[in-house]
Amino acid sequence: MNFNDDPRRYEHLSRIRLEDPEAVARAAATRRRHPGLKHSTQNFIVAADHPARGALSVGPLPMAMADRRDLLDRLQIALANPAVDGILASPDIMDDLLLLGALEGKLVFGSMNRGGLAGLVNEFDDRFTGHTAAALEALGADGGKMLTRICLGDPDTVATLEATAKAIDSLAERKLIAMVEPFLSVRDAHGKVRNDLRADAVIKSVGIAEGLGSTSAYTWMKLPVVAEMERVMASTTMPTVLLGGDPDGSQDEVFASWQAALALPGVRGLTVGRTLLYPHDGDVAAAVATAASLLNKPAPGAAAADERTMSNRIPVKVSE
Repeated sequence: MNFNDDPRRYEHLSRIRLEDPEAVARAAATRRRHPGLKHSTQNFIVAADHPARGALSVGPLPMAMADRRDLLDRLQIALANPAVDGILASPDIMDDLLLLGALEGKLVFGSMNRGGLAGLVNEFDDRFTGHTAAALEALGADGGKMLTRICLGDPDTVATLEATAKAIDSLAERKLIAMVEPFLSVRDAHGKVRNDLRADAVIKSVGIAEGLGSTSAYTWMKLPVVAEMERVMASTTMPTVLLGGDPDGSQDEVFASWQAALALPGVRGLTVGRTLLYPHDGDVAAAVATAASLLNKPAPGAAAADERTMSNRIPVKVSE
């Protein structure tokens, strides 16, 4: 896909930030909100909060997400698809998209804890350095997301759990969704943090995460697609969205795994970033359209009894 290569194409964002910083708040206040969540419709949210944690790599490319202009191009292509319901982003990217008018009618989720920088010696001390619940309320957002990595061998985990619980309560007080992304994690022999993606580990992380905070009324889970996903989804009654992560398989394999997981009870949609924004062939629009075709999205006005079910779909062929 050919992107706009004009190096000045986003220069106006810098000018606005310099001369009229209140424009961000005005854009948020006048933005048309999403019509609302429905159980019969799975939601499609694009994630773009990776750079704020210093995680710029996609597959073998260590600096894939470093060019902000390129990232904004890709995000606007994705958000232009009417099947994309919303965005999950760090404050800087969220503000850019608000100024660009790219979030009209979209769900908006802010990224709350980005302090556990990739490769940091204290990576498990994942402090809340991004959106606050109060800031999300002021933006007219729908909720906030928190990465909750649980390392049983690292003392920083307890502080992260406590901070996550407080964030859940703060969001719930404002009737905002808390999208919790839990993992059981370890450091490998080289000191790199690895998430344990075995079904038992994911199930254990869900049990811990869904018990955080004084209420779970507004809590969602954001979970990886793993083997034995049926067992994982049997571990929670929380609305659950699937994350994409940094894929190591072919695009066909990734989409097939999502399709199978989307058919399970309780799965309310996808929250995916790098897989769709940086597809192997570079065609963001096609990758987003293929992912959108996997979700249960009834035609407007269709009766509930006529909604398509995931079980009778024709398997998707992504490429020849």
